[in-house]
Amino acid sequence: MKSMVVAGVMSGTSADGVDVAVCRISPSDVKDGTPNVELLGHVGTAYPKGVRAAVLGAMDADAISVAELARLNWRLGEVYAEAVEKAQSSFGVKIELVGCHGQTVYHQGAAEKYLGKDVRATWQIGEASVVAERLRLPVVSDFRPADLAAGGQGAPLVPMLDYVLFRSTEVSRVLQNLGGIGNLTAIPANARVDGVMAFDTGPANMVIDDCMKRLYEREFDQGGAVARTGRVLHEVVEEVLKERYFSALPPKSCGREQFGEAFVSRFIAMCRKAGGIKDRDEDIVATATALTAASIVDAYRRFVWEHVGQAAPLSPVEFVVAGGGTKNDVLMGMLRDGLEPLKVKVRLMEELGVPAQAKEAVAFGLLAWLSWNGLPGNVPAATGARRAVVLGKVSRG
Repeated sequence: MKSMVVAGVMSGTSADGVDVAVCRISPSDVKDGTPNVELLGHVGTAYPKGVRAAVLGAMDADAISVAELARLNWRLGEVYAEAVEKAQSSFGVKIELVGCHGQTVYHQGAAEKYLGKDVRATWQIGEASVVAERLRLPVVSDFRPADLAAGGQGAPLVPMLDYVLFRSTEVSRVLQNLGGIGNLTAIPANARVDGVMAFDTGPANMVIDDCMKRLYEREFDQGGAVARTGRVLHEVVEEVLKERYFSALPPKSCGREQFGEAFVSRFIAMCRKAGGIKDRDEDIVATATALTAASIVDAYRRFVWEHVGQAAPLSPVEFVVAGGGTKNDVLMGMLRDGLEPLKVKVRLMEELGVPAQAKEAVAFGLLAWLSWNGLPGNVPAATGARRAVVLGKVSRG
């Protein structure tokens, strides 16, 4: 194994664009064998408008042509290659390896009957061969299937990075990402990797963004400005939290299959009914924002508090938040209001030295390095896999 400069490439369920994190990853110099990860730079690139529309149209689509998916797969390969070229030029380094998560268009982490067999399924598009040829670099891609094949949910995959970067002997940490979907990693103080808990908490920005698009023809609620003017319909939040996903035990994962267009249509109808004659669009956005915050606090109370409390009863707990949702001041205020009475300190990822928007891209850079060296990248305690497995497929440039 050797030190390498690796580009991690991530495009999430919000489908707003591509994040590239350029890292120097080196073999371990500590007893537990975890590698050293140094972030050299991060750059975000928005999807072209037409590409974003095509991606959103492909996600969990009831009907879409094979030709459309094939073309989108190859078009995204060009988008990812351009994003890595931009990052390499920006930071003046020679990238040696690329880890490209791709764009998830379907993810079913739990097994369901299909053609007489229990089947799990996941599909990330963005042709890695295009990236490898354009950059003349090896590319590791398609990280989730190996974990699914080993009985896991294929998600979350970020916990390996969380453990490498943020474990502590003195503080229990909960790392919460606010992308399209919310996911957390709970690391009790002084924990080993098999003591990590991780799962998807439910929608983060996804429902808020979809409500904004339908009601205001905007991509997102900038700074929480619309939510700030609305009232929260608490009965709607309470009713949604009774749904099966939120009470299901971890490990668990979700996506647009659970909280996409069909859910948003139902959610808006629930808000309209609850609002009655006082029905206002801003109340729907405020309620969607409150749902995100409440689902996270609920997940902490149900599953995480006991996990970190039993493992390290005397250690303080830090709740470290990353992702695009950190820019929503109303959402962050709701999180603080829900968590701080539980004696949990809410912090931003930047305070620990990693830009919030870069974290998931860094994670796929680390997973690529592990795969390149034949090392497992999943955390079975987080995904539910039977064993630790090497993730990803290699396209050689």
